[in-house]
Amino acid sequence: MEKWGRRFEGKVAIVTASTQGIGFGIAERLGLEGAAVVISSRRQRNVDEAVEKLKGRGIEVLGLVCHVSNAQQRKDLIAKTVEKGSSIVFISSVAGYQPHKGLAMYGVTKTALFGLTKALAAEMAPNTRVNCIAPGFVPTHFASFLMENESTRRSIEEKTLLNRLGTIQDMAAATAYLASDDAAYVTGETLIVAGGVPSRL
Repeated sequence: MEKWGRRFEGKVAIVTASTQGIGFGIAERLGLEGAAVVISSRRQRNVDEAVEKLKGRGIEVLGLVCHVSNAQQRKDLIAKTVEKGSSIVFISSVAGYQPHKGLAMYGVTKTALFGLTKALAAEMAPNTRVNCIAPGFVPTHFASFLMENESTRRSIEEKTLLNRLGTIQDMAAATAYLASDDAAYVTGETLIVAGGVPSRL
C-alpha cells in the first residue's frame, strides 16, 4: 500500500505522452495522490489500454488522442492548465547537459527545454509555475535495446554516484514534488534526477 498523501485532491493533472514509460508512471503517481488525470498519446489503442490500467487502480482518468505536431490538439489539451495556481513540469533529460555521442540532435532538443522552462516561467508568472526535470538513464521500453548488453548496463550504472539506474518511480516522485504545493516557491528550475551523474552546462 502506497504511503503517499493526497496532495492533488480536487486538481486536474494533464500528462502528455503518458500511456507508457515515465509518462504513465507520472500519471499514475499523480492519480494515486488524488488528481483527476488526463492522459494522451498519438494512438487510440494505447490511450484505451492506459485508461483501463489507471481505472483499475481507482484513478479518475480521461484519455485523449493528441499528436504534438497538431496545433489544435495541443491547444485543446493544455487549455485547462493555465488556471490560477497551476503548474507545468517538462520532462527533459540529463543528455541536455551531457549529450551522448551520435545523439547530438536528441541532446540539443533536451537542452532547449531548459531554456523554454526559464522563458515560460517568466511569461506565466505569477499564476502558473513552470519547472522541468532532467532524468538520468531509465530503462524504459524506449531504451530497452541498451539493456540487452549487461556490460553496457553496468557501465551506465558505474557513472552514477548511487551505482544504479533510475526508475520510473524516481521520475514520478520528482515530478509530483514540482507539481505540488510543496514546491510553491519553485519556478523556472530544472531538477536533475540522475543519481549524481555529472550534469551541468
